[in-house]
Amino acid sequence: MIYISNVSKIIGGEALYKNASFQINPGEKVGLVGPNGAGKTTFFRMIIGEEKPDEGQITVQAGTRVAYFSQHVDEIKGKSAIEEVMSGSAKVNELHLQLKTFEEKLTDPNLDPEEMNKILDKMGDVQTEFEKLGGYELESNGAEILTGLGIAPLYHTKPIEDFSGGQKMRIALAKVLIVMPDLILMDEPTNYLDMETILWLEKWLINFKGSILMTGHDREFMNRVVKKIVEVARGTTTTYSGNYEYYLGELEIRKKQNRAEFDRQQDMLKKEETFIARFQARASHAAQVQSRVKMIDKIDRVELIKDDDSMTILLPEIPRGGNDVVIINNLSKTWVDTSGTQNHIFSGLTTTVCRQEKIAVVGVNGAGKSTLLNTIAGFTTPTSGEVKLGPSIVVGHFGQKSYESLNQNSTVFDELRSRLPKASDGLIRNILASFLFRGDEVFKKIHHLSGGEKARILLAWLLSSQNNFLILDEPTNHLDINSREVLLDALKRYTGTIMIVSHDRYFLHQIADKVMEVDRGEIRVFPGNYEEYLASKH
Repeated sequence: MIYISNVSKIIGGEALYKNASFQINPGEKVGLVGPNGAGKTTFFRMIIGEEKPDEGQITVQAGTRVAYFSQHVDEIKGKSAIEEVMSGSAKVNELHLQLKTFEEKLTDPNLDPEEMNKILDKMGDVQTEFEKLGGYELESNGAEILTGLGIAPLYHTKPIEDFSGGQKMRIALAKVLIVMPDLILMDEPTNYLDMETILWLEKWLINFKGSILMTGHDREFMNRVVKKIVEVARGTTTTYSGNYEYYLGELEIRKKQNRAEFDRQQDMLKKEETFIARFQARASHAAQVQSRVKMIDKIDRVELIKDDDSMTILLPEIPRGGNDVVIINNLSKTWVDTSGTQNHIFSGLTTTVCRQEKIAVVGVNGAGKSTLLNTIAGFTTPTSGEVKLGPSIVVGHFGQKSYESLNQNSTVFDELRSRLPKASDGLIRNILASFLFRGDEVFKKIHHLSGGEKARILLAWLLSSQNNFLILDEPTNHLDINSREVLLDALKRYTGTIMIVSHDRYFLHQIADKVMEVDRGEIRVFPGNYEEYLASKH
């Protein structure tokens, strides 16, 4: 269906890949993985024709319908949410507009009977085609997809300009799904989705009959949806016939085999070079020496598979705080909007967060998770009740507004130095290097950084400070799978207390030993881990 054959792509004088090849067959669900900057999104752009390969071919079988969901959503306006979604099916939408035009003409009381018959004949043909393409189900399907992606039916007719950026991303995703194409290209589809919506999308994609090529930072989502992995790394592509866990296992086997082959070749070369060095001055061995020199020159050298750069987080010693980290008594929060309408978020929470607990805070988008964390961190005043920190507790907070605290005109180095004033320049450089800011990268301006790079600066500051209580609201957003795993390892080793919001199930499975659920104005505390919490819900 889609054939990528010996493709080479050069950007800025550097080769992203050479002679890369893979194919996507009908019904296949394929994960595209690799480090940031390896060229995954470039493959999407080449498949849809936005870019062309410098060498090789990308062949899309005739008649194949391709839909592309990107993180870069164009400005959309002038329609309701449901109208925008329905416009994704261009042909059906065109027929729908034709039918509306016919209906309007037929309402004219002065319409000539002969003209009416002509309109009815044309309308019949359009209706037949409209029905054949599923036009009558289009609106109901669009409504179902929008609802599944977290846009409630109440808001389907709301102007698209009134939605937030994250909600517009969901509408754009719904517009892709409703097309029901032969192939969906999906670049990070789970960003900006809450857990409930991720689970809905996961089920939808598993049941989808067409093909999928997707990137993603959600390890569990990738595992459940895809059955084939194409790795883009080290200037080429490698295909693995299994899910993400299978790929990781096969990659380790491949690395071990590569190391063994490299070592064998190095041993052989060392022996040959020793022979040449020993006998090159002897005329009696001249023919043998020359033969071996030629053999060494012709040999294909085995190159070691290098691991992708990853963060290496060194945690400082943190001061021991009291056993009662946070004491919460009858905590409530109600927001009042500009019209005076009260929006009740949660009430009646009484609990104690104890030293070294790692608590997952869960709930659908808008339930009040961030409000709870901000209230505990002291950024939001409760409507009633109190939050009291225990003795010697030092709070480190990461939230979506933390990005706004970065000085956009500062360099990476100066930003971290301003946050860690007691650290030496050498220590600042070491910390930044461990978070993948090396060499001249430390002099990049903040406003030039990606979301993932900004997240790494904030995490470098938090995890290098002597905080013994971390409040983390979506720390994994914008981080690739490798960086998430390194952060996970650091938080497992962290000896303080953690409260965390994340929609990454693998992350929560690994870290949480207690769960707080924010749901319909209530907060319930589950004493077990995340797996036990999920089991209690079924």
